[in-house]
Amino acid sequence: MKILAHRGYWNTAIEKNSGLALRTALEKSYGFESDVRDYNGHLVISHNIANKDSFEAEQVFKWLFEFRDNFCFAINIKADGLKDILNDYIKKYNLTNYFLFDMSVPQMVEFNEMGMRFFTRQSEVEVIPCMYEQAAGIWIDGFFGTEWITETLLQNHIENDKEICLVSPELHGRTDYREFWEKIKEYNLDFDKILICTDVPDEAKEFFYE
Repeated sequence: MKILAHRGYWNTAIEKNSGLALRTALEKSYGFESDVRDYNGHLVISHNIANKDSFEAEQVFKWLFEFRDNFCFAINIKADGLKDILNDYIKKYNLTNYFLFDMSVPQMVEFNEMGMRFFTRQSEVEVIPCMYEQAAGIWIDGFFGTEWITETLLQNHIENDKEICLVSPELHGRTDYREFWEKIKEYNLDFDKILICTDVPDEAKEFFYE
């Protein structure tokens, strides 16, 4: 099980998606998920509409290169039209340990045509993942619950040579995330193929590794 720190490694909500949170995640040996969009011709880190204070995304790519591409960057696409600058950064810093997700379908088609790694999405409202055959993996997100995320479902994805990233329930404000973790831990799966995106990476590390 690989752990992704959701919007970096932070202690208070205001730190999410900050340069400090993303850098700290790498220093603590975690990959991370973060949001990218454009602002004044630059790529920035921002979940909501960007402004002049949004963190420059290229610095994050520099850090990933500094850490020798050892940690995964789950790139949440928050705007259309980012493909060229993203592709430039990925090539410039020689990164392979990443995936793009949450883009619009037309953008997904373009990312695929450019040979960029992307995950499709599966949830209660996206039962059949879009462009499944072309995707490198599946972002599995239980908006309303996790009962439908079964061992058979995950095993089928693995047998289809797909990586999996699970959204931990606390990202949706639910407090029963450890029950979900317990269920997943009991599954007989190849956990090298599975990531989990969580707000509490240290707790997840202790739970799944120790």
